[in-house]
Amino acid sequence: MLKPAVVFVLSLSVLVPGVARGHCDTLDGPVVQAARTALKSGQVNPVLAWVRPADEPEIRAAFARALVVRTAGAEARGLADTWFFETLVRVHRAGEGAPFTGLKAAGQDLGPAVPAADEALERSSLDAVEKLLVDAVRTGLRERYARVMAKKPPASDVAAGRAWVEAYVPYVHYVEGLFEVAHGSPRVEPVPGSHAGSPAAHEHGAH
Repeated sequence: MLKPAVVFVLSLSVLVPGVARGHCDTLDGPVVQAARTALKSGQVNPVLAWVRPADEPEIRAAFARALVVRTAGAEARGLADTWFFETLVRVHRAGEGAPFTGLKAAGQDLGPAVPAADEALERSSLDAVEKLLVDAVRTGLRERYARVMAKKPPASDVAAGRAWVEAYVPYVHYVEGLFEVAHGSPRVEPVPGSHAGSPAAHEHGAH
């Protein structure tokens, strides 16, 4: 049986439209925004929270180098800023166990979940993001339940029994994964970033 954390994260690509996406590698994401603040103020601290302690020396060195290059003019400043953004995001993503595939343009379609999570912090209210998640889980649960109920349990008809099992496995994995993550089970491990794959990989696995 797959780990509940994996089941849950993969199921999120069904819960909300589109594949789950992080925004730490976008030009308007929080990592780059922290970098802009640091470069503008000349103080490196705003970006250090985004990297592991072991990576701090690399970021401090890159920051110092970027500050020097920025003094050479507008063109050099732009190049230095971009290089520092890329370095910071690369190191941040490596700390999450995720690959760096380059900076993404601002205004990416992140789906509803990430913006809702950020907006909840800005408004100091969890109401909207809670409703988004509860509605999504309710929909996902009912859809999987309906698929199982529409099939006949295993009996003498092997083909019908297999069709039931194909609906039963993702239903139970979905319920188990949601429950374990919601209750903070010790078996649940942090999943780096917000990068999920196709739910098909786990929904047809062995139960």
